[in-house]
Amino acid sequence: MQEKWYVIHTKPRQEARAEENLNAQGYEVYVPQIKIAKRRRGKWVDVVEPLFPRYAFIHLTAYEDNFAPIRSTLGVSRLLRFGETPAVVPDSLIESLRAGEALSGGGFLESSRIFPKGAEVAIVDGPLAGIKGIVQCDSGKERVVLLLNMLGRETPTKVSRDDIVPVS
Repeated sequence: MQEKWYVIHTKPRQEARAEENLNAQGYEVYVPQIKIAKRRRGKWVDVVEPLFPRYAFIHLTAYEDNFAPIRSTLGVSRLLRFGETPAVVPDSLIESLRAGEALSGGGFLESSRIFPKGAEVAIVDGPLAGIKGIVQCDSGKERVVLLLNMLGRETPTKVSRDDIVPVS
């Protein structure tokens, strides 16, 4: 039997509930996770959350056409469709996502707080708060070198990653 990955649309913030309930029914479900840095109370903290909020992938046989048990599962909103056809995801995409999770070693993809060279950032904490600068390079795990316009010239200055945010 031919098996394919399909897309499930979940209820808001219920990806884990949908995954748990569908697994309990014997379905293979995959909800890719990503670890990202978010600012909380002025500090950056790592948070693991779904890579695609409100979406999960389910592995089904191509001949399975009764989606009622899936749709009625707690946490599931509906099966994603294009017209009358359920949305199919290539196996290669799922394999690629899982490979990325395996590389991180934690069961999730990692989003680094690496600022690319030339990115414009603003300092939000410390004695230089309020000053904008350009990222020159990384300076180890926790710091970056910024070019700050001080006294009419660009001055390289090391600052903590926690103290800067990208300028939109």
